[in-house]
Amino acid sequence: MSAPLDFLARAPRHLFFTGKGGVGKTSVACASAVTLAELGRRVLLVSTDPASNLDEVLETPLGPAPRPIAAVPRLFAQNIDPEAAAHAYRERMVGPYRGVLPEAAVRSIEEQLSGACTVEIAAFDELAKLLGDPGATEAFDHIVFDTAPTGHTLRLLQLPAAWTGFLESNVGGTSCLGPLAGLKAQQALYDGARAALIDRAATMLVLVARAERSTLAEAERTRGELAALGIKEPALVINAMFHATDRDDPTAVALEQRGQLALQAMPQGLRALPRTELALLPFGLVGLEALRQLFVAPAALTPGAAAAAAPSVATSTTSAAGATSAATGNLDAAITPLPPLMELMPAIEAGGHGVILTMGKGGVGKTTVAVAVALELARRGHAVHLTTTDPAAHVAAALGADVAGIRVSRIDPAAETRAYRDEVMRTAGAGLDAAGRALLEEDLRSPCTEEIAVFRAFARVVAEGEQGFVVIDTAPTGHTLLLLDAAESYHREVMRSAGHAPEEVRRLLPRLRDPSFCKILLVTLPEATPVHEAAQLQRDLARAQIVPMAWVINQSLAPLAVTDPILVSRQRQEARFHREVRALAPRAALVPWCPAGTPERPERPERLDLIASVHHGPSRRPQEPAPPSPPGPGAAPQRPPQTP
Repeated sequence: MSAPLDFLARAPRHLFFTGKGGVGKTSVACASAVTLAELGRRVLLVSTDPASNLDEVLETPLGPAPRPIAAVPRLFAQNIDPEAAAHAYRERMVGPYRGVLPEAAVRSIEEQLSGACTVEIAAFDELAKLLGDPGATEAFDHIVFDTAPTGHTLRLLQLPAAWTGFLESNVGGTSCLGPLAGLKAQQALYDGARAALIDRAATMLVLVARAERSTLAEAERTRGELAALGIKEPALVINAMFHATDRDDPTAVALEQRGQLALQAMPQGLRALPRTELALLPFGLVGLEALRQLFVAPAALTPGAAAAAAPSVATSTTSAAGATSAATGNLDAAITPLPPLMELMPAIEAGGHGVILTMGKGGVGKTTVAVAVALELARRGHAVHLTTTDPAAHVAAALGADVAGIRVSRIDPAAETRAYRDEVMRTAGAGLDAAGRALLEEDLRSPCTEEIAVFRAFARVVAEGEQGFVVIDTAPTGHTLLLLDAAESYHREVMRSAGHAPEEVRRLLPRLRDPSFCKILLVTLPEATPVHEAAQLQRDLARAQIVPMAWVINQSLAPLAVTDPILVSRQRQEARFHREVRALAPRAALVPWCPAGTPERPERPERLDLIASVHHGPSRRPQEPAPPSPPGPGAAPQRPPQTP
């Protein structure tokens, strides 16, 4: 059993783990829950992520109710299922009116409860019970929350105050969630949840990051926003710290240098926080044996422990501690090389206009791929609108500078909400008397108004693809699925009624379903959780009759000649995930790992130039200069000429 870390030694009743997608929140949350349980505590581990992968990590099928983890006495886990919660919420709201109100009135309430905002508030209700109702969790000493990526989590944590304020000020008796009588019955619960969140003796929030500039910058922004909510003094965990053991491996040295540069530039607000650093392990953190190794110092990670944690590695290579420089370079025997991202460009460019969406789990590199595609489209002479639906919004920073032909924006929830409220008051409120306008203004203060406004903005941006190229960097999977659910819900409502939805809203779902117009790139890493989450996303899209164009495996070590034992181990594990992607994807491309910057230009990710400009074969236009050849095994990536 691993020794308890500092933040676990002082763990209060509630532990929230949050951070940018892909930093390892689930791994750290699960390892913490296992450690606390093995110290004798009774622990409930809860995922609030709509795209939860707790089941896979814990090797236990989970549901909306706490379920025991057989191999860890005193540990229970559950997923907050947004759809199941929404169904139960709707029945709780509508049930009392069945047989009392006319059927038409009951149907009207059901229609009000059919939107994405109902899914969100229903999921929040489940969270509020765990925080604000002591009786619901009296059997446990600790409740550990594995949250969705930062933007979605901040939205969730803001809801107690938002709904409490709305309920206190609303006198009209209705909202977009139906009659307020049902909501006001929950007000004491919301008040309790809000009180628990800001009580430092009851709740600790743990910011999880990696030694990367983008994740540390987001952690600092999150720290500030949490402080504004009254949640202060979080703990900081830097996950997957890498230290090269083979100084002759240029990839290993570059990876270590990237981490050190990021830590040197860490924002001051984070420097003041209590900090824990966790090492990058030679295997993926799926399964209880692997989780038990996360808090073990690298020197204490014995060959036997590594083999037990990652049995698939034990058959093909030695452990991190016992490996020597026995790398085989390019693993052609295990992995048939996939084509580079550039090979997808003819299909992306076909038609001369349309929408390209990058989708996938948080942290897989959706923004990087979106920016690379936008750069290449602009280089080919197209006007491009590059935008994002991600609350964290990193596209401008990833682009690094203004580029001719590329317009950059983000869907800003606050700005879109203000514009939507103004529009509704200007149109629907124009013919109302003073009392009617006051009631309408009151209803528009509901937190659900933001969901409607963001959805309409998304539809408007997609419509721009009729005139040119729009590249959309989407939010992590769970948030994106809620947006697509909203698209289906709105589309059904528009088709059912003679509603006055804008044209872009009416045509949103048909546009997303048109593969010649909407080209979806599922971005993943060559690891278990990102690949399996992308596979589930592809199945969810299929239910909405939306088909991805291609998969992109990002940050792959497969083409590189690595000799550092940890990187060799991780490289060998990639083969199975490449095979899985080939079996799942209509077509696939690969982006190799390369440094995310240089000491001279740390703000500019070199990999954007690499994947946008390095390609094989004669697919370039005849008038264009030949791009540089791709780097050979072990060579440093060549830097192509800069885009003007």
